[in-house]
Amino acid sequence: MCLIVFAWQQHPAMPLLMAANRDEFHERPASAAAYWEDTPQVLAGRDLQAGGTWLGVSRSGRFAAITNIRDPAAGEHSARRSRGELTHNFLAGGQSPEDYLTGITRVIEDYQGFNLLVGDRGSLWYLHGSATERSAPRSLVPGVYGLSNAALDVPWPKVNRARKQLKSKLRGFEAPTHHELRDCLSDRSLADIQALQEQNLSGEMARQLSAQFIVTERYGTRCCTTLRQHENGQLEFQEQRFDPRGQLLGIDAFELDTLKTI
Repeated sequence: MCLIVFAWQQHPAMPLLMAANRDEFHERPASAAAYWEDTPQVLAGRDLQAGGTWLGVSRSGRFAAITNIRDPAAGEHSARRSRGELTHNFLAGGQSPEDYLTGITRVIEDYQGFNLLVGDRGSLWYLHGSATERSAPRSLVPGVYGLSNAALDVPWPKVNRARKQLKSKLRGFEAPTHHELRDCLSDRSLADIQALQEQNLSGEMARQLSAQFIVTERYGTRCCTTLRQHENGQLEFQEQRFDPRGQLLGIDAFELDTLKTI
């Protein structure tokens, strides 16, 4: 389970504002956000088991993020390739977002279900795809969006809360700070059972995963990444990392190719 909330072209000085929680098993190895030695233009955290990433940017201003699709009824079909390469390949490449996603539609069967966001300085695109359900690449119009492990803007309780929180922070003249963006995804309370049932979510596990910020012994929110893209292309990127108790382990902040460690 993961959760992303973002504002696209909703602030005159910052076309993209985003906060994203990565939820994963604590035992799965990963490295903190950094420029990759084998792909120096890519800045992202790295899944050390499969080699890809869940979210990243490039020195040229490209952006990519992915979430898995939650579909217990369908099960997980055997996949030849890791979903984490979908983000990395876009960041490392030069295709337009539209052309890249169009190419992915021809090999969707190679991957387990996913939601993929890719963009550059002028556009942001979305693709929802799985072996049983797929859509055409979609250019996103200006707005405030929420994405978890169903399709874009499916009204899961934590998605609704995140969008509402981000919209409230956009009402002032100043763009939301990184701290304010993280606040949109920091709620650790569980959703109401009835609200979950309205979205066909049931069972104790679904309720445990209904929090924006998940804390369980084996699985939970591993990091929170925030992005602020300026009109001139400058990109601010911050990553907070957490232990299984939900305690802060560290935070790194980047501005394009300049690293600041806080």
